[in-house]
Amino acid sequence: MARVLRILTQLMGWSCVAIGLFHVVLGNAAIPGAGSAGTTVDSWGRFMGASFVGYGLAWLWAARQRPIPARAVRWLAGVFLLGGVGRLLSLAVHGWPQWFQIVLAVIELGLPPVFFWLADAEERTLRSDVEAMSAGR
Repeated sequence: MARVLRILTQLMGWSCVAIGLFHVVLGNAAIPGAGSAGTTVDSWGRFMGASFVGYGLAWLWAARQRPIPARAVRWLAGVFLLGGVGRLLSLAVHGWPQWFQIVLAVIELGLPPVFFWLADAEERTLRSDVEAMSAGR
C-alpha cells in the first residue's frame, strides 16, 4: 500500500502542475465550453491555474517526504474533495455542465476517499519496520 500511496501522490502532483500550467497558458481555451467567457473569466482562470500549480507542488512536496506525511495527504485530499463538492453545488444551481466537467467531478469525489484510506500507509510500514527491528534485538 505504501508504494501505491507514493505513486498516486506523485501522479496527483504532476497532474495538477500540468493542468495548472495548461490553464495559465491557454486561459479560457483550457476550459471546454468556456472559449467565449470573456476577459474576466479568462483572468480568473489563469490565476486559478497558477494556484493549481501551487497545489500540485504541495502534493509533490508530500511525495518527497520519507515517510509521506498522512496529515498532509488528508488535507490535500480534503481540498480536492471540496472542489468536487463545489461542482455538485454548481450542478444543483445551474444544471449539467459540459460532459468533461462531469468526468472531473467523478474523479474529484472518488479519489479523495482512496487517499484518506491510503494516507498513513508509509507511516504504518515504517512503524512496523521499526517495531520488527526492535523485537529482533
